[in-house]
Amino acid sequence: MVITVILFLTRSHVKSFQVISGPLAKNRTYTALAIREEAIVNADAGGYITYYVRDNSKVKKYGAVYSVSPTAQISEESELSDDSLNAIGQDVRDFSASFDSVTFNETYSFKNRIEGRVLDNSLLDTSDLAEMKGKNSVTIGSQTIATSPADGIVSYTLDGYESFDIKNITADDMDRNSYKQTVLKTNGQVRTGQQVYKIVNSENWTLIIPLTARQVIQLADRQTIRVKFLQDGSTQTAAFSVFPGKNGEYYGKLDFSTGLLRFIDSRFIDIELVTNTATGLKVPVTSIVTKTFFVIPKEYASYGGSTTETGFLKVSKANDGSEMVTFVSPTLYELKDGRYYVDTSEFSEGDVIIKDGSSSDRFIVRDTAVLEGVYSMNKGYAVFRKVNIIDKNEQFCLVENGTSYGITQFDFIVEKSSDVKESDITTR
Repeated sequence: MVITVILFLTRSHVKSFQVISGPLAKNRTYTALAIREEAIVNADAGGYITYYVRDNSKVKKYGAVYSVSPTAQISEESELSDDSLNAIGQDVRDFSASFDSVTFNETYSFKNRIEGRVLDNSLLDTSDLAEMKGKNSVTIGSQTIATSPADGIVSYTLDGYESFDIKNITADDMDRNSYKQTVLKTNGQVRTGQQVYKIVNSENWTLIIPLTARQVIQLADRQTIRVKFLQDGSTQTAAFSVFPGKNGEYYGKLDFSTGLLRFIDSRFIDIELVTNTATGLKVPVTSIVTKTFFVIPKEYASYGGSTTETGFLKVSKANDGSEMVTFVSPTLYELKDGRYYVDTSEFSEGDVIIKDGSSSDRFIVRDTAVLEGVYSMNKGYAVFRKVNIIDKNEQFCLVENGTSYGITQFDFIVEKSSDVKESDITTR
């Protein structure tokens, strides 16, 4: 027992690596700044305001947005609709999932959103209003009804990015923690010239992301990029370009022509750039080893013998000096460029192989080639397994899954191939 323990402790132990499946590297995630074509609209008259369009809803050109009157409009109390309750419930769930007690600036935005949802519930139905095409406002009785200057989406929230010029962007503009919003919607009065809403009047919108110098180089040749929105898992393809910031930083510009309404109430959006699309089996670079094989033309393969396996007819000398043909069925590691790769232990250099059915067509075994692979540890000793490398970086290789005589997910392989030789006993 003592001798066994000593041998175990003094024997070099080979470090293993369990093969995993996935991309070579994770796609990078970013907090992006959303830029839209937004125009702020001021009140043409003062008074008590009544809203006709819900927050973040579409409105047509010359459609009624709000009205003002010298006296407050009396409206009946109403219960929250199912749609309003569902929207509030979703807001609460989203806020709860993302709440951070250290950076709680989002609490104020959450409060404003809930107040806006409740106020939205009591808005008038614009279908009851006469069409006011071509008019910026119209007076009906004591009410002055204001209309939209363009087709677009109405928002009652301002944040200072409405006329933002990306040419002047700095790192401070990308700081989510200092972000603040002002809600324009009120139950009271507005004065002439006061900001009452903004309208997003184009389906085109842009996301801006900060880039390091290395990322600029990696993405330099990209003209389009697939973008995954982490909020809901949806994806869109964006036109991509790189531009310098005001203070020498570099930023990525992602331009979209659809999907605006889905994120209309978000200035900062968490995204993932889907740049690593190749997937396979991930193994360390240090696991890769090369092995030399004999290569034999495919036309010399035989499918006879006592088995149904592919093999070769090997010619050898019998004791009496006559030729003897033996069917050899070696492990075939690869069929590439019309040649089979067989282990050098299966044949010797100079062996003669004949074609099935023709003793005159002969091939002398001597040509060699190499394959890349890894050492499998599944059987307790090092066994060469072929790999086809798809991609690689400094640490890992991405190899094809499902190759013949290859590896599969969750196999154990030698992490550092130089630590062993083929057939060495391994422990993990």
